[in-house]
Amino acid sequence: MNKQKRYSIFEKLSIAIPEPTTELNYNSTFELLLAVVLSAQATDKSVNKATDKLFAVANTPQAIIALGEDGLKDYIKTIGLFNSKAKNIILLCQRLLDEHDGQVPSSREALEALAGVGRKTANVILNTAFGQPAIAVDTHIFRVSNRTKLAPGKTVLEVEKKLTRLTPAEFLQNAHHLLILHGRYTCIARKPRCGSCVIEDVCEFKDKQYE
Repeated sequence: MNKQKRYSIFEKLSIAIPEPTTELNYNSTFELLLAVVLSAQATDKSVNKATDKLFAVANTPQAIIALGEDGLKDYIKTIGLFNSKAKNIILLCQRLLDEHDGQVPSSREALEALAGVGRKTANVILNTAFGQPAIAVDTHIFRVSNRTKLAPGKTVLEVEKKLTRLTPAEFLQNAHHLLILHGRYTCIARKPRCGSCVIEDVCEFKDKQYE
């Protein structure tokens, strides 16, 4: 994969997806943080279904803590791993109140110190909430990066570092969502839709499918 092909991939994706953004529903950075924590090993659709009801009654650290762990579970019990997520969210909210005046911090170190927040979640918040050119490599981005040969790697961190280094500067801010949306709707896991793919001509996947 050469520099020209990489540029072409992001240029074509940018035209096809003119407003790349998260599909999680949120109205504040705190709501986004909770939604991303809840989305681990869960679909955005299932998270939105739960948070639409949750955020209507509790959308601040104080309000979440007031619900309590059991009260929070009632709202998120349809989401995978809801027991551990509820525990982490209560701890996360308490730390936000104790150390950040209830505000979501904008540094990677402070974000990753929060319960339930790893590198991927921190990258999503840095990118989506604070406009930093961070790339959170989820299963979609990992698949697309390896399949197309855009930024192949054996680990999530290796792919992240390659994408950060090789993505043309003008596309770095939106690369995260461009690749997620492309992987979610076109370059899908089992049967990629190569026949309707806008980057088919520059993708280096050897087993393209056209059914």
